[in-house]
Amino acid sequence: MPLAALGALLVVAVLWGSAFPAIKIGLEGFSVPHLTVGRHLVASLAFVAFLALTRSRLVPRFRDVPYFLLLGFLGIFTYHTALNAGEVRVSAGATSLIIAAAPAITALLAHAMLGQRMTRVGWLGSATSFAGVALIAVGDATGLRFDPFAAFILLAATSTSFYFVLQQRMFATYRPLEVTAFVTWGGTVPMLAFLPGFAGAVQAVPSEALLATIYIGVFPSAVAYSLFTFAQSRAPITLVTTLLYSVPVFSLTLSWWILGEVPSLLTLVGGVIVILGIVVVQRARRVALARSAAS
Repeated sequence: MPLAALGALLVVAVLWGSAFPAIKIGLEGFSVPHLTVGRHLVASLAFVAFLALTRSRLVPRFRDVPYFLLLGFLGIFTYHTALNAGEVRVSAGATSLIIAAAPAITALLAHAMLGQRMTRVGWLGSATSFAGVALIAVGDATGLRFDPFAAFILLAATSTSFYFVLQQRMFATYRPLEVTAFVTWGGTVPMLAFLPGFAGAVQAVPSEALLATIYIGVFPSAVAYSLFTFAQSRAPITLVTTLLYSVPVFSLTLSWWILGEVPSLLTLVGGVIVILGIVVVQRARRVALARSAAS
């Protein structure tokens, strides 16, 4: 994997990890619909500034608008609405475990739809990371609390996997930042149905919830999604999404710092295993590329 893409993904892992405790804080003041639309109104405005500063195109080609609306519906509207709904009742550890299914789902979809494959060692590394995520979930101070709301998070993992695969085709025509901006705008459009009562909610919520909403709109959404899309344009999607296994490591660490949720020893061991699995996948990919070049 190119060094620039790897560096971008490390920043993404930290920012997406920080989103979990920030969402919890936001939900203390906002309802699920209002938190979802508030976050993406902020992100949408941020992308206007990003595109202007980088002299990127501000609108997609007319014929691509329906496709961006589809990507936005899957990767932004469905994912974030379902994730926020699930986090109302599902613990952070269980949420991380379910969302961690996304790389495996993405690999299956990439194999079926794009012809991308992982070696046996790569799959072993992926399974190792998933085992580490499972330990993190089991070691969570609140324990696993699987209930019907967990289905929302599984829906989020599945929808974002389709989004990761389907957006690949847009890199031939658009810059990564443009793709992310247009997808975000496409996903924000159906969220406008959540606007009734939003203005009143903004005036009534605690400042911490409002600041958390602004934060996740700018950083885990606008900045992190842009960096992730950049990495996708530089490396195979199956390899890029494997780095998502490191997100729970940062999520649990930041939850400890921000929310006072102290991780157990089992959680820390799980974090080490997650990183080990990522190293295995990275090495397997380098070996496969070396063999391909030699042949």
